Amino acid sequence: MDEIVEQTGKQVKSKKRVADHGEVFTNQREVNAMLDLVKDETERIESRFLEPACGNGNFLAEVLRRKLAKVDARYSKSQVEWERNAVIAVSSIYGVDILEDNAEECRERLFKIFDERYTALFKDKCKDECQSSIKFLLGRNILWGDALDFTNPVTKQPIIFSEWSAVNGSMLKRRDFLFKLLVVKQIQTSLFNDEGQPAVLEEPVKDYPPIHYLKLSEQ
Repeated sequence: MDEIVEQTGKQVKSKKRVADHGEVFTNQREVNAMLDLVKDETERIESRFLEPACGNGNFLAEVLRRKLAKVDARYSKSQVEWERNAVIAVSSIYGVDILEDNAEECRERLFKIFDERYTALFKDKCKDECQSSIKFLLGRNILWGDALDFTNPVTKQPIIFSEWSAVNGSMLKRRDFLFKLLVVKQIQTSLFNDEGQPAVLEEPVKDYPPIHYLKLSEQ
C-alpha cells in the first residue's frame, strides 16, 4: 500500500499495520520518479489512473497535482473552463484500499488539493456546486475494498466503479461497472487505450443519463 505522511516523512503508521496488511508508504522521491516514467499521461487531463492499493493517496495526490497544473496552464483565465476540466481531471482518478481509514484520508486529501487550488484562483467566486461535485466524484472513485477479491472487506458487496465521460461540453456521462469483470476482461491489456478512449468493456450494471458537471451530487 502506498501513501505519504508529508509532515513527518514516516513510511509506516504502526508495526501492527505492517504485520497485518503489509502497509509501507512510498517516499515522495520514488513517487515522482515512477510517475515521471509516464509523464505525458500524468499531464493529460482525461487520462485515467487506478491505484489498487492507494493508501491515503500518495500516488494519486501527485497525479492530481500534475493534472491540475495542466488545467491551470490552459484554463485559469476562464472559471467555467477551469471548473469543467478540473472535474474531468478528478473523475479520471481511481483508488481502492483495504483499510477504511486510508480510503477516507485519500478522499479528503484529494479534495484538499483541488479546493486549495480552486479557492486560490477564484476566491469568493467559487461555487458550492462545483465543490459538491468533486466530493461526489471522490466518493464514487476512491473506495474501501479488497482489490484481490474485488469486494468490500466487511459487507462483501462487489466493488463497483463509475466510468465518467465528457459529452456535449459541460455534461458528464456515468456508467457503473463491476471491478472484477473489468479486471478479468482486461487482465493482459490496459483498461484504457493509448488515445485515452475506453477499451471494450463488459455491459454496465447501471447506465445514467448525461448530467451537468455542477449537478453530479444530485445524481
